[in-house]
Amino acid sequence: MSAAPDVSSHPVLAAAAAVASAVSSVGGVDPVFMTVEDKAAALLELSRGIDRLEELRVRVLAASGDVADRDGARDAAAWLAHRGRRDRGECRRRLRLAQALADHPQVSAGLRSGAVNLAQAEVLTAAVDALPDEVDAGVRAAAEDRLVDEAARFGPRQLRVLGRRVLEVVAPEVAEDHEGRLLADEETRARRGTFLRRRRVGPGISELVFRGPDHVCDRLMAYLEALTNPRRPDRQPDQPDQPADHQQQPPDRRPYDQRMGAAFAAFLEAVDPARLPLHGGDATTVIITVTLAELCQVLGVAHTGDQPLSAGEARRLACTAGIIPVVLGGTGVVLDAGRTRRLYSPTQRKALAVTQPTCRAEGCDIPAAWCEAHHAGDPWAAGGRTDLTDAALLCAHHHHRAHDHRYRTQRHADGRLTFHRRT
Repeated sequence: MSAAPDVSSHPVLAAAAAVASAVSSVGGVDPVFMTVEDKAAALLELSRGIDRLEELRVRVLAASGDVADRDGARDAAAWLAHRGRRDRGECRRRLRLAQALADHPQVSAGLRSGAVNLAQAEVLTAAVDALPDEVDAGVRAAAEDRLVDEAARFGPRQLRVLGRRVLEVVAPEVAEDHEGRLLADEETRARRGTFLRRRRVGPGISELVFRGPDHVCDRLMAYLEALTNPRRPDRQPDQPDQPADHQQQPPDRRPYDQRMGAAFAAFLEAVDPARLPLHGGDATTVIITVTLAELCQVLGVAHTGDQPLSAGEARRLACTAGIIPVVLGGTGVVLDAGRTRRLYSPTQRKALAVTQPTCRAEGCDIPAAWCEAHHAGDPWAAGGRTDLTDAALLCAHHHHRAHDHRYRTQRHADGRLTFHRRT
């Protein structure tokens, strides 16, 4: 068993002992009885104290290579991870920060005084190190001073953005060229790293993994978030009065990632096939093969290439998606390759929006812009017509209900649809 350290031998050991003693003195204190003001002050002061103590620890860590040599460890971080039973990755990050702080005296001083916290220090050192090689020491020092000043107002995330543009303030004559090179390098890396992969993970389920430029992903997320979270006020000023028995739809309580996945599927189904690249002489299409008997059944099987899907899903997709249902007879003879007016035209959609400002499902107020045109009379696949009199705008949720064999759809005199679970 090792002997207790002699705290009188060095001020750092004395400081460590004082901290341990001070923390032990409040070990039995329950913060629940503190006033709100005292809790707020304690949270800020303790956070500052932890960061200042962390600065002392990384300062000692940077000087502890001889400790690693004495015990045969790879470096001080590996020694601390082993002897202190700590995460190896965390110790290595602290050692990197300690080495960086040696070249950034302003950041180190800010961390030591409590003006800069640990997360900010990591961002600030990285930002200054990322400045181009042609920037001289004086400009680097000015950039570091400016960023340390900004740390009094901004957190790590905002400082990361400011760090990229600090040259515009301290050295505008070189900032434009530097920013242009950074953007060009980022765009090149993004293009080279872009990919889309598909993996079948189970019966009827595939997994897509996409990596691409930020602006592409931001654009897609904006579309999907608009689909998953449309604004649904009780009454919209540009819409006619809603019926007295109108009820707000209950909030969608599905997990966020599940709602985004459903929105992605709805987004793909809403794409106008006429605007897609030509593929084999026509707009890109998916051909669904289904027998006439299966198409008319409540339950049946259709195929897209070699992948099966239910006949109900095939009927639903036929309402809006750019899909040609190829109906086969019992011997596999093509009977119908799709009608020329399978989809409701943009003009028809505008006319429908005038008379159907929201989803036609009773109690649903999803705006017409988010809805899909459904053949509410006879299904299109069963000979229905693409006429306004047979059209009903339905949101994606209720459009699935309309084609779900477990539900019975009732169309009322006012055009509203209700769905009842079959017993």
